[in-house]
Amino acid sequence: MRANLFGALAGLMLTGAALADPDGPASPLHAATARLGIGQPASPQILADWDIDVRADGRGLPPGHGSVRDGAALFGTRCAACHGARGEGASADALVGGQGSLATAKPVRTVGSYWPYATTLFHYIRRAMPFDAPQSLSANETYALSAYILNLNGILPDDSVLDHDSLPKVQMPNRNGFTRDVRPDVPSDVR
Repeated sequence: MRANLFGALAGLMLTGAALADPDGPASPLHAATARLGIGQPASPQILADWDIDVRADGRGLPPGHGSVRDGAALFGTRCAACHGARGEGASADALVGGQGSLATAKPVRTVGSYWPYATTLFHYIRRAMPFDAPQSLSANETYALSAYILNLNGILPDDSVLDHDSLPKVQMPNRNGFTRDVRPDVPSDVR
């Protein structure tokens, strides 16, 4: 047990050293990977490829745009098999409906009823969908799918087009349904 704990701590220390100097040939991680013949330090490009988070205020959204119409076609080919033809749910969760149900005995938590920020939808689709090929959608496709799902929930009109400027401005029905973290030790941009 102590050996496992020591090994885990040593691994964390190596990871920390690698983050401090990921490409340095003198780094402990570089030495360990060379000795063991496994892995490689993450290059700045690899790190950039994985740095795809999007914040509630829209920071991190890439350039691009997508319409409800384009999202409807894409949803039919890439999402409907799991989420149902109109987002009602199938083998995967429903994306549509549930408005007004959160205070009931059986709340329905969907994009339109529960999620406080539209940017969260973009982030989730971009990072994790479609289930069989996560991170395979372009920014334009992700904007289009976001627009379509928001439209299905009655949040956007049929002729809407989303981009990095308009998406953070979308007012979600449950935007005030969560409490802010007011602890003084939490940075204000995270609250």
